[in-house]
Amino acid sequence: MTGNNKLLAILGNYKPAPWRGRYSLSRLFFNFYLLVMGSFVAIAIFADFVISTAVKGITDDYTSRFMRGTVLLIEEELFRKPRSEWPRTIEALDRKFAYKLEIVDRWTLNLPAAQAEKLDGGELAIDAQGDIIYHRLKQTPQILVVGPISPERNPEYRRGMPLDLRISLLTWSLIGVCLAIVVWLWVHPVWRDLEAMRQTARALGEGLFEARAPIMRSSAFGPLAETLNGMAERIQRLIATQKELSCAISHELRTPIARLRFALEMLAETHDAAEGERLSRMMESDLDELDGLIDSSLTYARFEREQPELHLAEVEIAPWLEEQVEGIRLLGRQLELQVDTDALPPQLRVDLDRRSMPYAMTNLLRNAIKYARTRIRVNAEIVGDQIQVHVDDDGIGIPTGERERVFSAFTRLDRSRDRSTGGYGLGLAIARLVLEQHSGTAFAGESPLGGARFTLSWPLSQNVTES
Repeated sequence: MTGNNKLLAILGNYKPAPWRGRYSLSRLFFNFYLLVMGSFVAIAIFADFVISTAVKGITDDYTSRFMRGTVLLIEEELFRKPRSEWPRTIEALDRKFAYKLEIVDRWTLNLPAAQAEKLDGGELAIDAQGDIIYHRLKQTPQILVVGPISPERNPEYRRGMPLDLRISLLTWSLIGVCLAIVVWLWVHPVWRDLEAMRQTARALGEGLFEARAPIMRSSAFGPLAETLNGMAERIQRLIATQKELSCAISHELRTPIARLRFALEMLAETHDAAEGERLSRMMESDLDELDGLIDSSLTYARFEREQPELHLAEVEIAPWLEEQVEGIRLLGRQLELQVDTDALPPQLRVDLDRRSMPYAMTNLLRNAIKYARTRIRVNAEIVGDQIQVHVDDDGIGIPTGERERVFSAFTRLDRSRDRSTGGYGLGLAIARLVLEQHSGTAFAGESPLGGARFTLSWPLSQNVTES
């Protein structure tokens, strides 16, 4: 069974536990609908209040001018008759009008100050609802009351539900139904995407790190799904790296530990001082090897797992390369080490992390020293928007099919397994991790000197944070 088939079998047999959370599609729809509808109603009420307040003055003025003629005609009809007949006259007129007419005493009215001033000044006064009109009869303390004018406030018209109320209810019902349809059309794909991401997150939580969120149909959750999948891939890679490190380190530890145990047994049995000294040197060498393995493994794990924050700074590349080569020159005393930066513009400055980039450069130089015969050359050039630093040696080189594999952790080619060369197969892997953090890469090729060429390539300019 291939890897893909195994994955499909795992996912096919995976049955998520039943969901017992607070939310479901219906609950999400109901809550969201109430939120939208409540907000809409609140806005409508507020807008109605603002509009009503703004137009009240205009409406009152229109009503006053519209009803002035009718009120004056009623007043003239009253003054044609004795005051004692006014009640019968008003009663007769009331039967002819669609709205109520009556005469009350001035002291019975409790009007706002502005309306009371209008009333006492001989003008028409209108109540707060704008449909009851008050007029002071000339030279009398009595007030002619006309209205309510609107049917819903007129007792004679209170038969069943008012028409405008029925229209309002119908309008709001249609608005509610249309809004429900719109909310459902939005909520359903959103819920479907949320459910897919929830299932993916649950699968990841249960250890199925191969699980990935599908393509989101809602654009709002596309970036979230991409982030979730990126996190899953990183977790999967970190776990694989952890297993790889554990297996590789345990394998690498066996040889020096076995030699140490053998040397200790020999040391306990020997009485020869020279032999004891030789065994002591062997054990010290094995301890150094263990120390180097642990240090390299921790460095690799730190770059792979923690991804230390970069502190980029502008660095003049030519002096920096000279500095890196001088720091390693003692290890290659028998070799010719050259630095060639003639292809670069004078005083070229590039962005790099002063703490992590030396790891990459030093590992490439150490690797070249192990396998070079007589010469090592370091040179740099600009390719597009990239700075490329090449480390060439005149060793036996690397076969084309192995040039990518050498950057894998704990990978040593057959010719490099001799303990005399040292190394644990981590130096080149660390170099690539450092360059990937710089948005670049490290790769191998054929050297003009006849051996191997290792290249560090990263952008000339990035977002610089001076350290």
